[in-house]
Amino acid sequence: MTAPREMTIGEAAAASGVSAKMIRYYEEAGLIPEAGRTASGYRIYGEADVHRLRFIRRARELGFAMPEIADLLGLWNDRSRRSADVKRLAQRHIADLEERIAKLREMADTLQTLADCCAGDDRPDCPILEDLEDPAGRNSRPGQRDDD
Repeated sequence: MTAPREMTIGEAAAASGVSAKMIRYYEEAGLIPEAGRTASGYRIYGEADVHRLRFIRRARELGFAMPEIADLLGLWNDRSRRSADVKRLAQRHIADLEERIAKLREMADTLQTLADCCAGDDRPDCPILEDLEDPAGRNSRPGQRDDD
């Protein structure tokens, strides 16, 4: 049986697809255990750390926030977990994603309407800039702040 392979942070980054900067951040945030150190103080990682980093990377790719990833890691490490708990967390995340998608669709529709109203010619009039300046159409004076 071979000894577990120890890796530098650069090697762990290459093996996991997570940058060294993010590895340090995840360690600081408590998502991965504090790395062991060599006699000269360099961080060292093992295969289990790389496996955990891949898990975190995939969760991030799916849009999970750091607290949710912490919850997922807790469930992943808990062999007595109930899959219903994992599913509930995933479904809550799906609902959040659907809400964000709806807001993004609304923003895109608004911008498309504004772009459709813009002549896009040499004149200075621009409904896009007018909306950004005064979205409620209050016709405020130039330079007037919302709290005036």
